[in-house]
Amino acid sequence: MSNTTKDIYNKLANTYQNDVDEGSPYNAFYERPAMIAALPPQLKGKKVLDAGCSAGWYSSQLLQQGAEVTGIDVSPEMVKAAKHRLGEKATFLCHDLRETLPFRDDSFDVIVSSLTLHYLKDWSYTFQEFNRILKAGGTFLFSVHHPFMDYTRHDCEDYFNTQFLSETWNKPAITIEVSFYRRPMQSIVNETTNFFNIAKLIEPQPSEKLKEVNGKSYHYLMTSPHFLIVKATSKKFMEIKS
Repeated sequence: MSNTTKDIYNKLANTYQNDVDEGSPYNAFYERPAMIAALPPQLKGKKVLDAGCSAGWYSSQLLQQGAEVTGIDVSPEMVKAAKHRLGEKATFLCHDLRETLPFRDDSFDVIVSSLTLHYLKDWSYTFQEFNRILKAGGTFLFSVHHPFMDYTRHDCEDYFNTQFLSETWNKPAITIEVSFYRRPMQSIVNETTNFFNIAKLIEPQPSEKLKEVNGKSYHYLMTSPHFLIVKATSKKFMEIKS
């Protein structure tokens, strides 16, 4: 990730630690329920990497399901917030996903990456590293911006072009410009299948709770894709059999 992304999330760390659990309905009642539902049903005793752990919300949920959790994030302030949330219950490291990951081959049963990968221009090396550290048959679950959502909201002229975009976020106590990459669906699929077998593509819809909290957002998310979830498995199982 760029220094800009690191700086942005350093500034957002306090907000994420204190407010994001319920402060963002798109997180609380949309992306998170869909991601949790897509996790493997049995995580007790499994080693899970939370790649782009932010302030540790997913790490806390994974721990509750009995997983042994390691979280990494490019932002030292986010890592600090995650450690504050969970203490010694999980291991947290500050690390850039563009660089070689500090783990041995076949270290994890599951890799979870929530709304992180769209900050990376190139996925190839990161996915190669994820595949290296993921055990044979392991699960890789990630969420990103839906390419159609970014294409329409930002009036992009060429859907097939990977484009660097920016938008303004109004968070509690801070307004900040955030930049990320929009890529077409075929790029998301093809870059994933270079290293993994896709088990499921999920275009989530919100939980009923959102209808009570924000009816307008509920209607929008029921009729328009906003995030995309990809559930994949390591190709190592196939390689071992061949």
